[in-house]
Amino acid sequence: MKRSSVLLALLIVLAACGTGEGGAGSSAPDDDTITTTTFAPNATEAELAGFPVAIEADNGEVTIEEKPESIVSLSSTATEMLFAIDAGSQVVAVDDQSNYPVGAPVTDLSGFTPNVEAILSYEPDLVVIGYDPGELVASLEAANVPVVNYSAAITIDDVYRQIEALGAATGHPDQAGVVNESIANDLANISDEAPDAEGVTYYHELENTLYTATSATFFGQIYGLFGLENIADAADEDGSAFGYPQLSSEYVVSADPDIIFLADTLYGESAETVAARPGWDVLSAVQSGNVVELDSDIASRWGPRIVEFAQAVSDALAAYSSQG
Repeated sequence: MKRSSVLLALLIVLAACGTGEGGAGSSAPDDDTITTTTFAPNATEAELAGFPVAIEADNGEVTIEEKPESIVSLSSTATEMLFAIDAGSQVVAVDDQSNYPVGAPVTDLSGFTPNVEAILSYEPDLVVIGYDPGELVASLEAANVPVVNYSAAITIDDVYRQIEALGAATGHPDQAGVVNESIANDLANISDEAPDAEGVTYYHELENTLYTATSATFFGQIYGLFGLENIADAADEDGSAFGYPQLSSEYVVSADPDIIFLADTLYGESAETVAARPGWDVLSAVQSGNVVELDSDIASRWGPRIVEFAQAVSDALAAYSSQG
C-alpha cells in the first residue's frame, strides 16, 4: 500500500472517531481548550512556570508536572505546531514524516508503526502522537511518560485547540495564543480579499483512486471559507463515509467541477496525468487549465500552514475568475 493510501485510511478512521466542534465557516479560535492549575503564594519553581498543567487530548485529560525538555513528536502536524509556538528547542526527536520545518531532529521513528523501546531510548518527558495503533499510550504511561494524542482535525477550531493545548503542555501558552491569532487573522484576510466564488464548484483529490473530502471535513472547511461548492457533498449526504467518499470517474466527469485541486502531487499526480485519464480531457477544469497542483504536505496537515493552503485556494480562485 502506498503512503497516500495509509494516510487516507488513517484520516477516515480518525474522522469516524473524531469529536470536533465548531461551525463550518469558523476561523477564530475558541477559549475553552485547556484547564490550567492555579498556584499558591509560596509556589514551587515549576508552579511559577505554569506547571503542573492539565490539558485535554484524545486520550483524555493529561497532567504534565513540569515543563518538558525532551519532547518526542510522532506527528508531522504536531511537529509543525511545536516549532511554531517556540517549543522547537525542547524537541529531541521527530518521526520520519516530519520534514518541516527544516532543522527538525528527524529520526527513523514511525508514527504509523511506533516502537515503544525506540521512543523511550530518547528519554522523553513528553511524547506527542497523532495515532495510537493499540497500546502505545498505555505503554508510555506505564513507563511514566506523559503522552498526548491529537488526531486529525475535524474542524478549523480543532486546529486552534490543539495549538493552545500544546502551548500549555510545553510552557508556551502566550506564543500559542499569538500563533492562533495570526492564523485566524490571515484566514480572514485571505478569504475577504478573494474573488467571489458563488456558483464555482471544485473537486479535492486525496489520491488517484478518487477518494475525496466533503464540506463536512477540515479540508472542506478551508474551501468553505471562500464559498466554493464541493461536488462530493452529494456522494456522502448520510455521512456514512465520514466525509471521505470514494467517487467514480463517471461521477466526477458528470459533475464537471470548475476547479480540480490535487493533494496527491507527491505521489505522481499532476495536471498532465489528470488530463490523460479516460474521459477527463473534456472536463472544464482540464480544458481551461484550472487543475491546481497543491503541495501534498501543506494540503494534508492541519497545523499553522493551513494559511498557505488557504492562500493556494485563493490564488486558484483568482486565476479562475480572471478567465471571465
